[in-house]
Amino acid sequence: MNKSYLYLMTTFMLWGSLYVVSQFVLGKIPTFTVAMFRYLIAFIALSFISLKSKKEKIEKSDYKYFFIMGFIGYFISVDCQLLGTKISGGSMVSLINSLNPIIISVMAMIILNEKLEINKIIGIILSLFGVYMIVGTGANIEFIGVLISFIAVIGWAFMSVISRKISNKYSALTLTKVSMLIATVCNIPVSFLEIQITHPLIQIDIGAILGILYMGIVCTAFTNILWNKSLSMLPANTCSAFYPIQTLTSSFLGVLVFHEILTTSFVLGSTFIIVGVLISLLFQKRTRKEEEVLV
Repeated sequence: MNKSYLYLMTTFMLWGSLYVVSQFVLGKIPTFTVAMFRYLIAFIALSFISLKSKKEKIEKSDYKYFFIMGFIGYFISVDCQLLGTKISGGSMVSLINSLNPIIISVMAMIILNEKLEINKIIGIILSLFGVYMIVGTGANIEFIGVLISFIAVIGWAFMSVISRKISNKYSALTLTKVSMLIATVCNIPVSFLEIQITHPLIQIDIGAILGILYMGIVCTAFTNILWNKSLSMLPANTCSAFYPIQTLTSSFLGVLVFHEILTTSFVLGSTFIIVGVLISLLFQKRTRKEEEVLV
């Protein structure tokens, strides 16, 4: 159990750094091209790792789940995340992603028939109020970027629940590698069109190359193996409750590296979102322990 928590803390700290690195890279290379290279590099890295692993056969009935993970979870969701980062900045997008525990709880209720407890309802209300404080009280934001980021959150939550659904049948390596391959294939035509339009603006230098390598190997291949592994060991709600670590990491790095300004509304909104998430997690743990005692 302790090992799974270590996986989650590592995952979200590295995902927090992803927003800062991607914000730098997106200033030099267009969005969908960054995503395509990110997944291609991740897939190559995972393919090398899988050479020493036993090959798993995917059942035909599960093809649809892998497609959902690759197309919706990694292609649509993460591309929207990158686009949102480019428009609104890393701290804002990371904050919006703090809603993932709430959205995943709703998705789990719909798809896995899990009960939505009163503490989760309270968490949803607090978190949504936090978002309102940021986007509705005069904060300096780009609404299109926030909207795109919400789409990313919904897609990622859906993918995470699907991953949890089939995690008992396939290893985290197989789940991640196949999904990365699908996302890479989906990104190729979009990236090709994007390059045709934006090629005069592309700036490829050593910093951009190192940034993409970091995004592909560390923040995609490595972290998504840890994420899918964690989902196979713990409930999706528990895994997603670690998202505040990502927000705090990215916000700190955003201020340190890009000198982003955290307004009062942003700080207060962040507080409400994180408190809402913690209420969901703490009461959820208490309920689980009480059930174990009753059994």
